[in-house]
Amino acid sequence: MSNRRTFIKTLGLSSASLVLGVSSMAKGKAAVVNMSADPLNLALEINPFIVIQPSGQISLINPRPDMGQGSTQAVPSLLAEELEVSLDQVTILQSDGKGKYGDQTSGGSSSVRALWTPIRQAGAAAKEMLIKAAAQRWNVPVSECYAEKAKVIHRPSGKSLTYGEVADEASKFEIPKDPKLKDPKDFKIIGKYAPRLDVPARVTGKAVFGIDVDVPNMVYAVMIHSPLVHGKVVSIDDTAALKIKGVQKVLKCERPMPHRTAEAVAIIADNYWAALSAKKAVKVQWDNGDLAKTQNTAAYYKKCTEASTGEGLKAEEEGDFKATFAGAAQKLEALYETPFLAHAPMEPENAIAHVKEDGTAEVWAPIQGPDWALRDLAGYLKIKPEQIKINVALLGGAFGRKAYHDFLLEACFLSREVKKPVKLVWTREDDITQGPYRPGMMAKMQGAVDANGNIVAYHHHPIGESIQFQVFKAPNDKPDDWICGELSQKEQKYNIPAFKVSFTHVSTEIPIVWWRSVYASNFGFSQEGFFDELAHAAKKDPLKARLELMTDVRFKKVLETLAEKANWGEKLPAGHGKGIAIFKSFGSISACCVTVAKQGTSVKIEKVVSVIDCGHYVNPDNVKAQTEGNIVMGITAAVKKGIMFTNGQAEQTNFHQYQVMRMNEMPAVEIHIVQSGAEPGGVGEPGLPPIAPALTNAVFAATGKRIRRLPFDLNTLA
Repeated sequence: MSNRRTFIKTLGLSSASLVLGVSSMAKGKAAVVNMSADPLNLALEINPFIVIQPSGQISLINPRPDMGQGSTQAVPSLLAEELEVSLDQVTILQSDGKGKYGDQTSGGSSSVRALWTPIRQAGAAAKEMLIKAAAQRWNVPVSECYAEKAKVIHRPSGKSLTYGEVADEASKFEIPKDPKLKDPKDFKIIGKYAPRLDVPARVTGKAVFGIDVDVPNMVYAVMIHSPLVHGKVVSIDDTAALKIKGVQKVLKCERPMPHRTAEAVAIIADNYWAALSAKKAVKVQWDNGDLAKTQNTAAYYKKCTEASTGEGLKAEEEGDFKATFAGAAQKLEALYETPFLAHAPMEPENAIAHVKEDGTAEVWAPIQGPDWALRDLAGYLKIKPEQIKINVALLGGAFGRKAYHDFLLEACFLSREVKKPVKLVWTREDDITQGPYRPGMMAKMQGAVDANGNIVAYHHHPIGESIQFQVFKAPNDKPDDWICGELSQKEQKYNIPAFKVSFTHVSTEIPIVWWRSVYASNFGFSQEGFFDELAHAAKKDPLKARLELMTDVRFKKVLETLAEKANWGEKLPAGHGKGIAIFKSFGSISACCVTVAKQGTSVKIEKVVSVIDCGHYVNPDNVKAQTEGNIVMGITAAVKKGIMFTNGQAEQTNFHQYQVMRMNEMPAVEIHIVQSGAEPGGVGEPGLPPIAPALTNAVFAATGKRIRRLPFDLNTLA
């Protein structure tokens, strides 16, 4: 790879452009980029890259699809800060999975964390080269020049040149090996409030989501999936369906999932309404085998309960838990349980696929990761990645669901069969009854308090299905390190003398995958709910008990900030209660205080105060918005029904049974950000894990009822 700028003249870039990229996400080094007329057809290894056109317009390939988390704002903000441009001068182009852009999957609250240094380095390197080019043209020292608002300005004379005017000269310089990044105290954009420039298009309907996309000559497809997810097609009666105007074909097809392939039936029609109408007219007979017995949540939790009597596979141990527990003055044991949950994004799964007879394919879809999609499509269609073009649309919600590409592969199967572009749209019932789901999990909790009221032993033993094992086929003779690593003493910072984490795998055919905050949503509940039990047994204030065991400065600051902002020490009226919880996930520390009040036989959630330390962040408004969303999802997951399988079939089919919080149920909310200046952490997910335990701890404070199983009914507590 050359180490010089390349001067590019192509269709779409009518004259000189400075193109800058990052060759290695790990090393964060600037690299030269050759770009064709299509900026996504790249020959060299870069991620991401900048194009400065003669007009001064700056384009950036965004490697992380936007599903509402604000990546289209955050990524250009990092660039604009170092490049000294305003956000309205930046155009974002979405990556398509090709080339080696690095990780292109939005998930794990990782976009800003992964791009924080390399994007800024790319902007800083470009700025230095542009300043040098202007200084040479003016024949003045570089030290007399500075950059501002996409211009290079000569300080003594006040004369200026736009970036576009010096792009040609800049392209000929050596790339700075170690461009100077701004001191955070000099940030103008990062850490400051700025309106999201993509919001107007979303609220006016101009934004194009996956479900909005149309392509020439496409047909529509609607699926009939087995009510028992993995049932096999025995027969299809399409007589009535084929009489509906616009219906072209009814055919048996497949739903490829990572852990197995299911059978399904598809209706192909001229329009969506015809396909949907035909779905109701088709009669399918299914062979469900023994799924009525094996695909059952009650049976699954029974197996988890039985497994809780065993030791589990040890993942971590500090001190001697068994001996300390045996000799303690007070011993506590409890089982905590969380349900299966559907993702239920507002935009259900959809995709357009065109598998062409020349051996190439093109897809248009709202997917979380074009790189993963490219991998899955190439493997499924048995063609080379370079024969596939991926067009990523905006995602109307996802929460992990749209990184699971069964719907995309279904569309490809159908296009290959009918030899046309096919637009597949899942119904809400498909989305909720078919999964994949957040796994329902159980946790065996053990802890001990000594005669002096000190918490001396703690054992967190997660039990249940594993995403590593079911989805990624990892060997199950070792603990799931995604779960156990997150619960480790290193992560959670509870300095308990005897600290242990174990894991027991209990399998199920109910399909699972990531859900917002992944396992932290399951086990933040068990960790923080049980810690309150230990504090109560030790006769200590829950806040004080936590602070006594935490030496980490950031954790303590988050708790102390929460205590102040939530007025933790205030005397509450009778029937009121406050509960707290803290949990670290995705590199950020989040704590929450919930206030509840008894109202007759019910408990009302009055207020939620959340505090987050996410290190450096881009936009405080986005941090608060994501945390507010986490509060809504966290409360919903705690008090609304989860997904239950009975006789092999999901009981919940739509929002009348799988409910979300309504506006009139929303409590007052406060969000506070701790300015730690630490390395960037995640924002999209860390606010969720403390919500449920803070709520159940508040319920205990108000009613004396300890809740260890989610969901629970707020109307039957007092």
